[in-house]
Parts: sequence; C-alpha cells; structure tokens
Amino acid sequence: MESEENLSREKQNFEQNISVENSSSLKTTDQKPLEKKTKSQSVISPENNQKISNAQSQPFIDLALKDLQLSREQLEKELEELSKKKEQIDTELKSSFTGQSDAIARKVKGFQEYLTGALQDLAQSAEQLELVVPPVIVKPSPLDENTKTETSKEPEVIPAVSDTFKPDESLIRRCFSQFLEQPDFYAEPWKLRRSLESIDIEMLEDWFFSMGGRGAQPSRGSRPKNALVAAGIIAILGELYGEQFQTLVLASQPERLGEWRRCLQDSLGLNREDFGPNSGIVLFERSDGLIERADRLEERGELPLIIIDAAEINVEIPILQFPIWLAFAGSPNEIYEEDGLI
Repeated sequence: MESEENLSREKQNFEQNISVENSSSLKTTDQKPLEKKTKSQSVISPENNQKISNAQSQPFIDLALKDLQLSREQLEKELEELSKKKEQIDTELKSSFTGQSDAIARKVKGFQEYLTGALQDLAQSAEQLELVVPPVIVKPSPLDENTKTETSKEPEVIPAVSDTFKPDESLIRRCFSQFLEQPDFYAEPWKLRRSLESIDIEMLEDWFFSMGGRGAQPSRGSRPKNALVAAGIIAILGELYGEQFQTLVLASQPERLGEWRRCLQDSLGLNREDFGPNSGIVLFERSDGLIERADRLEERGELPLIIIDAAEINVEIPILQFPIWLAFAGSPNEIYEEDGLI
C-alpha cells in the first residue's frame, strides 16, 4: 500500500513538473512574438508619423502658395496701373504749360552750353590770329557838300494852318454874300438853296480863315441848323475842289443820320443816290469806318470833309489828323435833350 501511494505521489510530482515545464515554455513562446511585435512596431512608427505629418501639413502649404500667387498677381496689377499712370502723367506734362516750359528750359540750357563752348573755341581761335591794323583813310563825305549847298539856299517858309484858304479868300467871301441873299429854291444840285444868317457867316469865317478848316464850332442849337451850316461848307468846297472831295458825316444813331440826310438833301437839292459809299455824302454810325474811308480817299488823292454831330461827346484822335473837319459842340441842355434826360 505504501508503495502504491509512493508511486502515485511520484506520478503526481512528475505530472506537475511536466505541467510547469509546459507552462514555462508556453510563456517563453508567448513572450517571443510579443517582443517581435514590439520591435516591429518600434521600427515602423517613425515613417508612419512622417507620412501623417506630411499629409496634415500639405493643405496649409497649398493655402500659403495660393496666397502668395494671389499677392503676386495683385502686385503685378498694381505695377501695371502705376506704369499707366506714369505714362499719363508724362503725356500731361508734355501737353501742359509747365511740361513745355520745362522742356524748353532744358533745350535752352543745352543751347546755352553749346554757345558757351562755341564762344570759348572762337575766343581761343581769335587769340591765335595775328591781327593787322589797316591804315585809316579819311575821305570827305558827300553829305558835307550837300550841307554846304543847303546852307546857301533860303529856308523854306511853312504856311500857317490859318492860311490854308487864303488863296481862295475872294471866292469864299463871294459865296458868303450869296448865302445872305434870298434863297434860290431852283438852284443846281450841290448849290445852297437856303439862306444863312449873319451869325452863321461869322462862324464860317472863323472856321475857314482862323482855324484853316479844322476845328470845333458851337452848335447852332438844333440839328437842322447845323446841317444848314454844313451845307454851306459843302457848297463852297464844291466850288473849290469840284468832285475831288467827299463829305463824311458821323452820328451814332440811325435817327440822327436820317435827319442829317433829309436836311442836306433839302438844302443842296440832292437825291437818295447822292448818299452812299460811292457818292458825294457818306453817313457813318461809328468812327472806325469813317476813319478807314477817309484814309482811302487820301490814298486816291481826294479830300475828305468830316462833319461830326453835336450829340457826339468825344472826337477820336485819328480824326484830328485829317486836313478838313468840323465838329459841332453841343451845349449841355442840347446833349441832355438828345439823350432823353430832360
């Protein structure tokens, strides 16, 4: 019995030892693949981490590149706009006064530099020349001989302005006496058909013989009376110069010129055809046309007779250069009545 028990105990111990060995072997086998796994995991994990990081950072890189591309395109557009603005400013400067003045100043400065260089070269070349002073020969001038002959002549006598009509004084005074007689309503055209008063004759004497046919006389108080005196002057000048003179009447309004035309037509027996640019009497509203017409008459060798209405306050200076003119000086009351102030 004891032997059997010992056998059973040994068997149990043997089995336990086997079980323990098996368990240990199993543990060792189990640990080895785990270690392999951990080693393999330890080797593969850095590559995976790099791929994961690259995959995560790629969108950010693409976004940054896109922003850079957009900013580059924007900068290129701004550069194009700035270049266009620069071209526009350059054209405006060239077309504007400041740009042109700047360009002219530059050209002038360049020309000045060129001149200074040329003058320096000229001065240097002049210094190198050998100048020879020619002998001075004094000859008598022909002007000296003319002065000697002129001193022997008698000095010319310039007649006074008042003596303009002295040679024709007898004919003019005879016309004055005719004007004081009864009017001749059937006289020839350009002859005075009305009679004048003694005060009118005194005015004509002063104008012809004291003023030489150039000057102002006081108005007779109305336009018809002034036109009658002017008609007497026209009749006398017609006796002296024939058709070689023309009467130019200046009045600033058409109504006044119409009144002058009617009075002269009645006093001298004229028609409408006698009033025009190519006739004996020309009417003017402005002084510049009258002056131009008088200049043309003098160029053709004819004589202009200028008559200025009493309503004209001022007499243009160019009118004073002509040889024969008469201006009627109106009184203040007469001027006010003409302007409608009374």
